[in-house]
Amino acid sequence: MIIKNLNQKFITLDNLSPYQKFIRIYRWNPNLNLSPWFSIFPISINNCGPMILDALIQIKNKQDSSLTFRRSCREGICGSCSMNIDGINSLACLKSLNIKSNFITIYPLPHTYIIKDLVPDLSNFYAQYKLIKPWLINKTNFSLKENLQSKIDRLELDGLYECILCACCSASCPSYWWNQDKYLGPAILLQAYRWIVDSRDNYTENRLNFLNNRMRLFRCHTIMNCSKICPKSLNPGKAIASIKYRIVSS
Repeated sequence: MIIKNLNQKFITLDNLSPYQKFIRIYRWNPNLNLSPWFSIFPISINNCGPMILDALIQIKNKQDSSLTFRRSCREGICGSCSMNIDGINSLACLKSLNIKSNFITIYPLPHTYIIKDLVPDLSNFYAQYKLIKPWLINKTNFSLKENLQSKIDRLELDGLYECILCACCSASCPSYWWNQDKYLGPAILLQAYRWIVDSRDNYTENRLNFLNNRMRLFRCHTIMNCSKICPKSLNPGKAIASIKYRIVSS
């Protein structure tokens, strides 16, 4: 196979060194009257950091400064660099560059509006997050001191509070693809459950009443893409099932 790089030089992909990679990146610029296109960039693993994000930063610094993507912590904590890497939603800072294939394809998160290149518009995602009131509500036991929990109550939050709102799970959910204007999606529902099970919160009934809706919650069809794809190994599908059970059994 032969491709042509940005300098119009032909490169043969046959018998390439395993340390040589080609990064194929989805590109779109709203200021250009062009259809989306792909740019292909050669990367040497010997001269690059170990992660996909390192390759993107090197490409932007040394090959094409117009390449646009989000990144911040580089530690899998902020969720900024979420994108689709070789068909799987992931965080670029956690995805290794050292894979068997010499060819790596990167898209923005699927079924999202694109601002530019690999940057999705998450305005709707964060607006939905605001809808669930993601803060502690306790009007009857207000204290200027700490609201203490038992160790058992605290354990209920494990697997929930670690969500970094990267949107990888929501962008992998077919129900969210087609109904993101009404269905809250796995990331937001997992966050909602985090406050429902918090023993210090006494707004539980109101939270469940808000979610008891055929579109906000019950549009979930338990496909479980969300749990398979989560880069933090969380289980949004289980959280959604738990919310449904609480509503049905109440």
